[in-house]
Amino acid sequence: MSFARPLKTWTKGHNSPVSEADIAVDELLRRRLREAAPQFGWLSEESPDDPARLTMRRLWIVDPIDGTRAFIGGGADWSISAALVEDGRPTLAAILAPASDEMFAAVTGEGATCNGHAIHATQGDALADARIGGPQRRIERLAVLEPRICAMPKCRSLALRLAQVASGALDSALVGPNSRDWDLAGADLIVHESGGTLTTMSGKALVYNRPDPIHGALVAAGRARHRALIALLGGHREFC
Repeated sequence: MSFARPLKTWTKGHNSPVSEADIAVDELLRRRLREAAPQFGWLSEESPDDPARLTMRRLWIVDPIDGTRAFIGGGADWSISAALVEDGRPTLAAILAPASDEMFAAVTGEGATCNGHAIHATQGDALADARIGGPQRRIERLAVLEPRICAMPKCRSLALRLAQVASGALDSALVGPNSRDWDLAGADLIVHESGGTLTTMSGKALVYNRPDPIHGALVAAGRARHRALIALLGGHREFC
């Protein structure tokens, strides 16, 4: 990817990169979504956190650019993610991957789509030859327990990595601790509506719009394979 002029970038807490594009997308989404539903709350990676969101049943949860390092470096593995959350769970979601021209979307009870076509997580419980993406150390630890897995390159956009589980491009994805609501909310619904599951390593569903939006280690896969992974990994502290 090339830019018409040099892109302004800087770092924020924990050496996380941010660019002027992140801020511009955040402002655009905030304006459009809040205009459509001004009564809903707002939580975004690039907006100051307003504690008033905690009093609202419905709010938008947005990541203006998920995978900013990839975006700045000209990679293709970045995305824009937005979800409408109601009573702690997403009910409407969209993830746009501009570099690959893919739009993933889901509505509760209506299935998941990519560019308007229905998508489905891969079925079956086999871990042998399963295509699994995630942080390298976690994949290496999994390979010790199940050497026959097929380790896939890490997608730097977590939302897009999970959407690839929903589309069947990956059979499973591992997520390290410290992901945030905005990384997950949109992908969570898309994975579930595709016939998959995204949970904690103990099998619990995620709850959004809490005072602290940080999550622990997670796993996503089609339902049968998800159960097999939870059974394999749940008792190992290094995966929790």
